[in-house]
Amino acid sequence: MSSSHSLAALVARAETGDPAAKDALFATLYRELHRLAQSHLHRSAGPLTLGATTLLHETYLNIASRDELAFPDRARFLAYASRAMRGLVIHYLRTRNARKRGGELTFTSLDEAHAQPAEEHADLLALSAALDGLAALDPPLAELVDLKFFSGFSFADIAGLRGVSERTVQRDWAKARLILHTYLQADESALLDD
Repeated sequence: MSSSHSLAALVARAETGDPAAKDALFATLYRELHRLAQSHLHRSAGPLTLGATTLLHETYLNIASRDELAFPDRARFLAYASRAMRGLVIHYLRTRNARKRGGELTFTSLDEAHAQPAEEHADLLALSAALDGLAALDPPLAELVDLKFFSGFSFADIAGLRGVSERTVQRDWAKARLILHTYLQADESALLDD
């Protein structure tokens, strides 16, 4: 049996709620998921104290705790894992920023080498909000952005995962970027109006 058929069988078993299949699926895709975690942390606007392995394991706990997830194929599983990772990074940044503004007040020394500009975090948070809006409007386009921007897949990789031409993926990418740009501009103008 080819690896794609065994992976499809594993995905099918995981969809039925088989916990052993969920574990096996995660183990099978561990290397690729670890690369996704590294990519998400790289895109998070600078170094974080959150590591790729920790992010990957938190993602696993998120996926394993859900009962009714449907992953009809590898692309959907990876896109879901990517979205979960993005959500965890955003949650981590929000929590950390809240602490910096006095929540859970503690005194620590400031390490300038690890200080991050607040604007970069704000940009990532704005992008996440825009992506949530895109997901409400067109879920496949939001999945494409997760795979391309946050996960670092090439157009050819995404085309292979989706079973479409690379040109189709490029057209969808242009459409997704335009919609995201519109959301980001609306968000920026709303901030200026406040």
